[in-house]
Amino acid sequence: MARRKGSTGHTLSSVWRIAVTAAWCIMATALLALVVRYAVTGGISRRNAAVAAAYRDSLERVAVPAPSDRLEYCGFTVYFNRRWHLPWCVVYELTRSETEGGEQRYGSFETDSAVAGCARPWDYTGSGYQRGHMAPAADFKWSARAMRESFKMTNVCPQAGLLNSGGWSRLEEKVREWARRDSALIVATGPIVAKGHRCIGGGVAVPKAFFKVVLAPYSTPMRAIGFIYPNAAAPGRLQCYAVSVDSVERATGLDFFGSLPPEVESEVESTCNLNQWLLP
Repeated sequence: MARRKGSTGHTLSSVWRIAVTAAWCIMATALLALVVRYAVTGGISRRNAAVAAAYRDSLERVAVPAPSDRLEYCGFTVYFNRRWHLPWCVVYELTRSETEGGEQRYGSFETDSAVAGCARPWDYTGSGYQRGHMAPAADFKWSARAMRESFKMTNVCPQAGLLNSGGWSRLEEKVREWARRDSALIVATGPIVAKGHRCIGGGVAVPKAFFKVVLAPYSTPMRAIGFIYPNAAAPGRLQCYAVSVDSVERATGLDFFGSLPPEVESEVESTCNLNQWLLP
């Protein structure tokens, strides 16, 4: 009887040791998987960061289909079309910290007297169009100078009021949300002007539509997306207006992110996956 009792205790002890060993094996395997995953994704992130850092300045360069004035302001760069009296494109980096700030909206549009062909604020008076920012003032609350310069008429296009205060405004706010999440974005915005376009004021071209291109250079994987909105009321969700960067390039003749390695540029510009952007 004593041997049976001793034998049972020995068996239970063995089972316990086996269970503990199995548990440790499972934990070790899980920990190893986490280490491997971290190493792999960390490597990808570091590679993206290295690529983005190497091309940071050139990512804001845009190739335009005709001669233009390249204007450097405090917070953004304008590629200006004298013939249209509009920008071809306005481009800048928007970082997480730059989505915050206490600067009040400047509120007074100004002609840039140093730029030939720059429109005047009164060219828009009575036209039925608003002075629509391409680089939105709300992206420049971090600097008094940047805020003030965002009201230069070189950063402005005739924009339908229902678009300016509606779908376009919602897109601008969404871009700020993405910048807060992804740490930094490259943002390019501008008009799409059709042949035979109408003009206001002293010959200011009225766009038929507007585009916005967004690149997240530090995301894993690096990603980009474009949007095209008609110069009119734009009801509906972002999905209705999302396109690839390639589509924006075809509509405008502009070339974005040409300094990236060809395989990277091809991948990010041909994709239009809004789900990648809407994830929390």
